[in-house]
Amino acid sequence: MTPAQKAMDRLAAWPDLTPCEAGCGTGRALRSARDEIVHFHSGRDVDLHLTARAIQRLHYDFAESSAIRLVPGSRWVTVHLDCDADVDLLLSLVSVALKAHDRQGGAPGADRLPETVCNFRRVTVLQRDEDGED
Repeated sequence: MTPAQKAMDRLAAWPDLTPCEAGCGTGRALRSARDEIVHFHSGRDVDLHLTARAIQRLHYDFAESSAIRLVPGSRWVTVHLDCDADVDLLLSLVSVALKAHDRQGGAPGADRLPETVCNFRRVTVLQRDEDGED
């Protein structure tokens, strides 16, 4: 079972998430009542839909993680899943995303981009060196 499949199986059991086709046309997704939250593009690459405020708040933490890739201007964060710790990171971030989207709601002027503008094909994830050498 791939790390993405592990994450999908665990997240699909959450009551606030419903499986669906990814709005970008590639892979499966999980959505809340209002927004697509996670796109599963491959066995290891996942795009997570956050709000601008959540990304800004977590930006420095993201910079420290080798599993996270950001695209300037995107409200999606790419998570590369190599191990169980990366899956746990994704699950924690999905919880943040659900809370952020719930707080944001549909308020006028809310920071909302079309759901389909995820990072698929906009991020290159390099494989981690198993020996710890660059």
